[in-house]
Amino acid sequence: MRQLIDLHGRRALVTGGGRGIGRSMVLALADAGAEVAVASRSQGELDAVAKEIEERGPRGFAVIIDVMSCEQITAGVDEAARKLGGLDILINNAGGVIAENPLHLDPLNHDPRAFEDNLFLNLTQAFYATHAALPYMIKQKWGRIISIGSGYAKNGGGPLAYSAAKHGIIGFTRSLAYAAAPHGINVNVLCPGWTNTRMVDWNMLGAMTGVSAAEAKRLAESQNIQKRIVEPDELGAMAALLASDAASAVTGQVISVDGGFMI
Repeated sequence: MRQLIDLHGRRALVTGGGRGIGRSMVLALADAGAEVAVASRSQGELDAVAKEIEERGPRGFAVIIDVMSCEQITAGVDEAARKLGGLDILINNAGGVIAENPLHLDPLNHDPRAFEDNLFLNLTQAFYATHAALPYMIKQKWGRIISIGSGYAKNGGGPLAYSAAKHGIIGFTRSLAYAAAPHGINVNVLCPGWTNTRMVDWNMLGAMTGVSAAEAKRLAESQNIQKRIVEPDELGAMAALLASDAASAVTGQVISVDGGFMI
């Protein structure tokens, strides 16, 4: 029987792919047959994930990229394309929250530098990666760009700069989808809810809201209708589907894998 999600012959780059949701998406792409370049700042994590890719059959490559540097992003995308022999799929997964002190994220007294840094990490760097990847996709008349949003990309709440950036990812995606469609390129946003990764620091989240870590987690679980924290592998399967020809009619969309977050 023909495999629904078939990525054999496709070449992908996943930023922030060394752990968590990024790693799950990398391995889901590899399981569907794609060759994958995985990018982050940590050589050890990247080498481990690249080995996991090759254990599944396709080629895997590690590419060091600090996504807070526009120069490194551009160079890293080009390096990934050289190693892969081209580029068909880009997943802008890198992101998170930068804060030396949780109080710096107070919406009513937000630290200006932290605001700028969080906007860059969660929005601007996705532009630079996409800008570098588009020429490869335009030339071959086929491409998939998936950016990772958030439950707070569609709702209020969350750290101010983080939420502003994730809302921006949706606008960025919808605008680009119009321009990219004539070139055979689909552009979508995949939004996780609360997900079981190291990026979710219950202690920091509790400190930001004045509750314990345990209470912060309980409150997060209460925000979706399944009353649970999502697992990273649940995002991986959806990313592989969106990257495949099975989702050829899906573009400009915001797709959530979040247990029914704030619906």
